Amino acid sequence: MKRFLQAITLASCSLLLAACGNLKNSDLASNSTTTTSEAKKYETTSSTDGGYSVLLKKGVYKTSPISGLEATNYDNSVDESAMERGLIRVSKKVFSTKDYVIQEGQQLDEATVTNWLGRYSKSNKEGLNLKNNGKTGSTTRNPIILQQIMEEDFYVKSGSSYKLAGISISLGLNSVDYYTKTTDGAEYSTKISPAKRRAFGQKTANTIVSRLHAKTKLKNIPIMVGLFSKTDTDSLVGGTYFSYGTASANSSKISKWSSVNEKTQVLPTVDGASAVSASDKSKFTSFKDEIEDYFPNVSGVTATLRYYDGKLAYESIAITTQFYGYLQVQSFAQTVMGRAKKYLGTSSPVEITISSVNDTQAVVAKETATGSYRMHIYGGN
Repeated sequence: MKRFLQAITLASCSLLLAACGNLKNSDLASNSTTTTSEAKKYETTSSTDGGYSVLLKKGVYKTSPISGLEATNYDNSVDESAMERGLIRVSKKVFSTKDYVIQEGQQLDEATVTNWLGRYSKSNKEGLNLKNNGKTGSTTRNPIILQQIMEEDFYVKSGSSYKLAGISISLGLNSVDYYTKTTDGAEYSTKISPAKRRAFGQKTANTIVSRLHAKTKLKNIPIMVGLFSKTDTDSLVGGTYFSYGTASANSSKISKWSSVNEKTQVLPTVDGASAVSASDKSKFTSFKDEIEDYFPNVSGVTATLRYYDGKLAYESIAITTQFYGYLQVQSFAQTVMGRAKKYLGTSSPVEITISSVNDTQAVVAKETATGSYRMHIYGGN
């Protein structure tokens, strides 16, 4: 799975960990439970306000065996983080951060999900994507709709241990399916309407719920499924969730679906598009103008804003520079941090990446809306 954590140091990637626990500031000794007096079997990280503590086993973070599995090679890399962050956020509507700890999904294995992401056929009756109807027209073929499956598991403390008490599944649904008619041939695409994504997603979710609840160890576990709309490959922003539902213990389907209100926008806007929030646009413009006036070697400043239920929830800013010296980058990053404090306010977490054409040079970020900014210079002392 593509994670910001893999690309930068722990100090500069606290935003990604905020939703599910703060490893850097964790106190494993004070948050752990043990099965014997000599060895700790389970430990949990500390969490930030409103975040989940992360469950570790014998001090080890467990990654999901299905991370990164996708139905086709056509995918937008920005969707991965948006899908994971969003799944954790939607899960909070069902599994309280006060009562549950989180672990990357362990109930679905690679072989199973690989089959599920395939087309239904005589040789793969587990396939969840529509069977190949033999047609190649953009409006007549059966597109690949289910692109990716993601899982998170939720546990509650039980004596000196933890027991599985909930599962969240995300279905990444293509808005556009790309294909070729011949090997290495020209690329074509099929657009998939919101209505078709919704109907397919809900039907597929119920199939997955039925399969999971057929397993003895999972039949009494509530399962939440979120439907995530993936973007086209040229989009600068990740996709969004549009619906979720929960199947109670022993239920073979989700009887009620709830809408998710998410919007994503890039600033400056293009093609005359209206800003989601005039106030947020004004703050960003003031920040951008002052940065560009102060340092003439700035090539571009863009922002990606995510809104949940009408409120700004996350702001990511990318600054491209023509700096090459360490002192230049250090001075610029300090200026960026000062202007961020002045203009960007306290309405959301903020992550600012400063890069040259070839390298990431610095990161300025604050983990929570009211938190303090941190700065990391690559190659610094």
